[in-house]
Amino acid sequence: MTRTKIADLIVERLTEAQADAAAQFQGSSTAIGHFVVDELLPEALALQIHEAFPDNRDMTLKKSIREYKHIAAQMDQYNPILEEAIYAFQDPRVVALVHEITGITGLEPDENLYAGGISAMAQGNFLNPHLDNSHDKDRNKWRVLNLLFYVTPDWKDQYGGHLELWPDGVKKPQITLHSRFNRLAVMATHQKSWHSVSPVAHQGTRQCVSNYYFSDTALTPEDRFHVTSFRGRPDQKLRDLVLQLDAKARMALRKVFKKGVRENPHVYKKDQS
Repeated sequence: MTRTKIADLIVERLTEAQADAAAQFQGSSTAIGHFVVDELLPEALALQIHEAFPDNRDMTLKKSIREYKHIAAQMDQYNPILEEAIYAFQDPRVVALVHEITGITGLEPDENLYAGGISAMAQGNFLNPHLDNSHDKDRNKWRVLNLLFYVTPDWKDQYGGHLELWPDGVKKPQITLHSRFNRLAVMATHQKSWHSVSPVAHQGTRQCVSNYYFSDTALTPEDRFHVTSFRGRPDQKLRDLVLQLDAKARMALRKVFKKGVRENPHVYKKDQS
């Protein structure tokens, strides 16, 4: 199954769901614009993508007080259908449909998979509330949309591992978008789009195919350059303080080293193949 054929199916499903998805996004646009589309792909294909995921031990582990998860972007090391699935979301027809749904202009997918690719979260894994890095790897374009496609079958709501949106900040109640099988979740990323992933409370693994779209223009007038910035959950007061200090320190470094102290390793270096 090639990326073009997968994109054909995504286009067909997004076209069917376009009116509802646009209503979801516009109804939430004053906070963190978002929408979900269920049954994105034929079930057999979504299962094939799930079954192609590598063992968690063959992915990069990120473990700290900020996050605990497994990620991968060097897609030529894995089953080819994973790369095809990722890049299907970068097909110009898919990008055009997402533009029509969200109303966001100038959308550009990221062939480098900067912070994109695949991720897996097992029991005990989590992602604390955070703002995504505001720009692409070269700090030329604004990150404006996050596309998450969940592919773990029979993933029940009580298992955790769900996308959480904090439209009123991390001290107010969050909105939960459940990471159900064959669901696409799309959310806006801007200066106030705090989001997290709830801790996984199940022995299985929640798997996700992810993409970011960028633009020459920021989503809101308040947007400013920032590094990925984490906070604690409402009951994590000490962690919250430590994470705020951590974000300030890393932001200070970026003001001195505009491209970063070191190259972010989470990109797809295709020439390595």
